[in-house]
Amino acid sequence: MAFIRNDIATGDMFRHVYGGMTKSELDDRAAQLLSAWGYKSVADKGSGSMIYEKGNRVARLLLGALVKYFKVSVTTSVSPSDEVICEVRTESSGMSGGLIGMNQVKTEMGNLNAAFRDF
Repeated sequence: MAFIRNDIATGDMFRHVYGGMTKSELDDRAAQLLSAWGYKSVADKGSGSMIYEKGNRVARLLLGALVKYFKVSVTTSVSPSDEVICEVRTESSGMSGGLIGMNQVKTEMGNLNAAFRDF
């Protein structure tokens, strides 16, 4: 089970390629990692796509950057060469927290990128 490469990395999404594991193993590892980071599963969009969130959306709207709120989509798939692909995309822009909130989202995605690379 090893990280092979990072296909794409932008401020709001990244895609990692793994080898030596199955799609279901990657789904379980991603769920465990996000749970350890305080994320909760809120929706299953089917076909290997899950939505996770951390924080309180209403409090974020009321108090802005004082309250943290992150929502990410995790999609896993298998490439034709039997590599497992994990794509993590932010579902919240951070605009409700202003410029500070937008920077918080970018920082969180950078931290998640490193965590998914190292697990």
